[in-house]
Order: sequence, then structure tokens, then C-alpha cells
Amino acid sequence: MSNIHKTAVVSPKAELGENVTIGPFAVIEDKVQIGDGSSIGSHAVLADGAVLGENVRIFSGAVISTVPQDLKFGGEETQVIIGDGTTIREYVTVNRGTDYHWKTVVGKNCLLMAYSHVAHDCIIGDNVIMANSVNLAGHIEIGDFAILGGLVPVHQFVKIGCHAMAGGGYRVPMDIVPYSLSAGYPLKIAGLNAIGLKRRGFSKETIKALQQAYKFLFSGDLNTSQAVERIEAEVEKTHEVKIMLDFISKSERGLTK
Repeated sequence: MSNIHKTAVVSPKAELGENVTIGPFAVIEDKVQIGDGSSIGSHAVLADGAVLGENVRIFSGAVISTVPQDLKFGGEETQVIIGDGTTIREYVTVNRGTDYHWKTVVGKNCLLMAYSHVAHDCIIGDNVIMANSVNLAGHIEIGDFAILGGLVPVHQFVKIGCHAMAGGGYRVPMDIVPYSLSAGYPLKIAGLNAIGLKRRGFSKETIKALQQAYKFLFSGDLNTSQAVERIEAEVEKTHEVKIMLDFISKSERGLTK
């Protein structure tokens, strides 16, 4: 059984799972899927193409899966996919994809705080936290467990690595390597996110290897190619170091240094 307020507008073509709650004056359009146990707050809008997993919480006034703010958009059928257990707070906006990706994705167990914005074709991993008024331009990729502080604007096509943390209020114009802390004007890598890694159970050996890699990348006079050569030659190839090296090899906008 689902609990749908009498003032909500729910299309008969929408697909609702079990035990879904829909609040007053919410709007659920035709091509919407809502997973079991999810709740939709008052005045929220789920437009065509919204696909919600199980136990997703959408708070009042959030607008999910409206058309992209992209002048090249041609009306193609695209989606927003929200993973299980994700919470989307008041007045968050998430635009659906274009024919570039055909979808915008927010992973599992994420928290998107009030007034944050996710533009078309963004791919956000699991357990990501975006604080109040974070603004993502189109085509951004964010790795698992990344955290963005409040009021952070991120340039289109930027990639932010897993377990990275960007300080509140700082503009992000270039890629941020995994496991890092970044802050400042212009944005700079402030070091390894060692406290966050310890809290998430990373071993001392893993953190030591990442610290050695970061020393080559950010503490000397080496350019990125030279630093990568030193890391390949001298740093233990843990799973995390391999993730970092792979991220660097695929960077297109260049790295925050």
C-alpha cells in the first residue's frame, strides 16, 4: 500500500513501488518510476524520465528530471536515475541527460543538501555528499565518498576523484585527484584526506603509500608526467595508488595542483 495525499497529482502511467509516500501538491509525471519505500515531499516535482530506487527521500520543493539547461537539447527521451537510499533535500534540482550520456546519475546513499543543482549528464557515485548550494555544471563525474562543501561551483566536464574533499565556497575549474583535500583561491591541493581515510577504515600501509605518491605529485618541482614516473618506480602499487594513477591518465581538463 502507498500513501498518496489527495492533492498530489500522480499520472496513472507512473510506476510506483510498495509503501511509497507522496506528499501534498507533489507532481509525478508519466514516465516516472519510484522504488519501494521511497517518499516524495510536498510540492516536489518528478518529471518524465525520473527513475528512483528503493528508500529514496525527496524533500519539499525538489525538482527532478526536468529538461536540461542546454541550448543544444533536442527533446530526446532521457533520464535521471537516483540510487537506493539517497536523500535529496529541499529545492534541489537535477536535470535529465542529453544524447551525450542519455542520463544523469546520482548513486546510492548520497546526500544532496538544500538548493544544490546537478546539471545534465553528470555521473555521481555512491555515498557522495554535496552540501548546500553546490552547483554542478554539465558532464561532471564525481567518485564514491567524495564530499563538496557548501556553495562550491564546479566547471563542466570536471572529474572529482573518490574520497576527495573540496572545501566550501571554492570554485573547481579542474580535476581533483582521488583521496585529496582541496581549498583556496585559486583552488589548490592541500594534502591527503588522511582523517577521512582513517575514519573509513583504510590501513596505515595504504595511507602511507598515498602520502608518498602525493609527495611526488604536489610537494616538489616535478611536473605531472615526472611525478607519475617516480610513483610507478618507487611507490607500492596498492589498489588505491592504481586508482589514482588511472584517474590521472584519464584527466582531460588537467589536474588541480
